[in-house]
Amino acid sequence: MDLKAGTILYLEPTHSERVERFRCKVAEVKEEGIFVDYPVNTLTKKTAFLVDGMQFRVTFSVDNLHSYAFYTDIIGRRVVGNIPMMILALPNPADVHKIQRREYVRVETPVDIALTIDGQHHQYVTEDISAGGVAVKLRNDTALTEGMEVQATIVLPFADGNISYVTTDANVVRIFEKEPMTLASVQFTDTDDLDKQHIVRFCFERQLAERKREVEF
Repeated sequence: MDLKAGTILYLEPTHSERVERFRCKVAEVKEEGIFVDYPVNTLTKKTAFLVDGMQFRVTFSVDNLHSYAFYTDIIGRRVVGNIPMMILALPNPADVHKIQRREYVRVETPVDIALTIDGQHHQYVTEDISAGGVAVKLRNDTALTEGMEVQATIVLPFADGNISYVTTDANVVRIFEKEPMTLASVQFTDTDDLDKQHIVRFCFERQLAERKREVEF
């Protein structure tokens, strides 16, 4: 594992109903653990006071080329040179895996989406959605072509009755047939952290609802 001082880590709690993400920097890697500065919430930009024993999924990049993930927990704290540090458990190298783009949770569900092309808004419905992109159902009069850059506005209705509107730049990657439909694969290219968290939460809720229906049957 190429984890060294200066590496930026992103921490996502694994046992929390709230979707949160924290950013911290590796100060030192020792046999006793990974020493990091106190994490900052990526949305509020405020220092997070996390308790010992909390478990996280950690992601990081190496030379901005490849991204990796592992699971860890907070095992202690220490002050090093007057700087308070948090200590994360070292993962087994075999448990550090490379992240594939398709690891975004993708759920098949219809949601309304508007794609803006040259100032014109075109309404569609999704076949599936993830934090990385969507597949939209096309009509015969579609204005989409492969390689086209668009702006997407997605309507996300949550289980508690709230609705979020996610707006992001996107790229039409592929147009293909899936009988009896024609679909366009649309990849998000500039989604901020808050909007990603909304999509992840929405997909998580839909997954839970689907599992609940399967159990009832």
